[in-house]
Amino acid sequence: MSLFLRIASFPGEYRLAVTDHQNLLDYALWRPAAPDGVGDVYLARISTLVPGMGGAFLDLGGGESGFLPLQSGKEPLTEGQTLVVRVTRAAQGGKGLRLQQVPAPDILPDKVGLIVRGPTPLVRLSDRWPEARIIVDSAAASALIPQALRARKAQGFHVLPADIAQACDALEDASVALPGGMQASITPTPALIAIDMDAPPTSTGWTKQTAQFAANRDALPALLRQIQLRNLSGAILIDPAGLSTRKRQALLEPVKVMLQDDPLRPRCLGVTALGLIEIVRARIHPSLPELLSSPHGRALNALRRILSDHPKASRLRGGVGIITALEKDPQAMTDCITQRGKPLALTLDPSLPDFFWTTDHE
Repeated sequence: MSLFLRIASFPGEYRLAVTDHQNLLDYALWRPAAPDGVGDVYLARISTLVPGMGGAFLDLGGGESGFLPLQSGKEPLTEGQTLVVRVTRAAQGGKGLRLQQVPAPDILPDKVGLIVRGPTPLVRLSDRWPEARIIVDSAAASALIPQALRARKAQGFHVLPADIAQACDALEDASVALPGGMQASITPTPALIAIDMDAPPTSTGWTKQTAQFAANRDALPALLRQIQLRNLSGAILIDPAGLSTRKRQALLEPVKVMLQDDPLRPRCLGVTALGLIEIVRARIHPSLPELLSSPHGRALNALRRILSDHPKASRLRGGVGIITALEKDPQAMTDCITQRGKPLALTLDPSLPDFFWTTDHE
C-alpha cells in the first residue's frame, strides 16, 4: 500500500494528512508561529514550591511557566534553583505546560530560557509513518521540510485530492456520519469529551436490541478513528444508541481491541452506572476542537474563509479578539496576501464583538 504525507498550505497553518490513495489515516494541524511546546527543553528556575499540589511552578523565561510534579526518592528541590526540564504536555484545558526534569546538556545557556525546540507536527507524523512519501502543494511548504526528510519528498506541487480535503473539512464538524446510517455528536467540555451516538430506525428482521447492538458495534471503529484523527483526549464518555446496560457491556471487548491501534494506547475503563463507555486517552497535544476554537484558530479561520469566499475583499474589519490574534501572527497575514495575490488591510472595529469580523471591498 502506498502511503503519502500530504502538506496543504493555508494562512498561518498547514494541514498534514497521512493518506493512502483514498483514505485519511492520520491528521494534524501545524502552526509554525504557535508551536505547542511539547518536547521543548528549557533551563528553568523554580519560582514556587507547592507541596500541597505535589510539585513546583517553574519560570521558563520569556514570560513562560510550567508545572513540575515532584518525584519521591529524588533530591529535594529549593526555590530559586535552576534545572533542565522538557515539556511533556502542552498547555490545554485551562492548565499550563507540564514538565519533566531531564539531564543537563554539556553546555548550558547563560540565563533561563529555551535550549532546544521539540519536534514539529511534521516530524512527529513522519516518524509515525516512516514509509509515507511527503507531498507538498507550495514552495512555502517545501521550504519547511527539514533536511533529514527531504529525501522522502516527491517532486512538484500537488493539491489535496478532493475526497481527502473533504475528509479534513469534516473533522471540524461536531457531527460525525458513521457506517450504517449512525450519527455521533461530539461535545468537548472542560472536564471531558461527551459523545452521543444515534441510530436510525431498524429495518432488519432482527429484534431491536440485536439490530442496535450490531449497528453500534459496526460504527465504533469509525468513531474511534475520529477520536484519533481529532486527537480527542482526557476523559471520553461514549453513549451508545438504544442499548440495555447488559448489551453495552458486550461492547467493551471490541472497543479494547480497537483501541490497540491508537499510538497513545488509550484505556477503556468500563461502562459507568449510566451506561456510558468510559475511555481515557493521554493529554499531550491540544485537541483539534481546542485548536480550532482558540483565539488564534478563529483568526486563522477568518483568513481561510476570506481566501475561499471573499476573493474581492480589500479589508478585514474585526473585533478586538480577532485583530489581536492576527497581530500576534504577522506571518499568517503575509501568507494570506501571498496566496490570494492581492493586498488585505487589517482594521480594528471596536463596535464589533471580539471574534466577529467582516470584509470591505474596493
